[in-house]
Amino acid sequence: MTKEEYLAMAAKRYNELQALNKIDNFYDYESEFAKIMNELSKEVLEKNLSKLSADRRKKKRLPNLGK
Repeated sequence: MTKEEYLAMAAKRYNELQALNKIDNFYDYESEFAKIMNELSKEVLEKNLSKLSADRRKKKRLPNLGK
């Protein structure tokens, strides 16, 4: 992901973040802020992990740890 791609994703959320300033209850502010940031984090993570490995031997399942 390039810096420009990240900034474009963040810019889409800018108006939502500015709307939070109208909330006078800190609990509601914090919960809405967390929701916006979780959506942004998910989008960034998906963008960064979207490239599939070219290695055909890559593990397809997780090992059974601790069982």
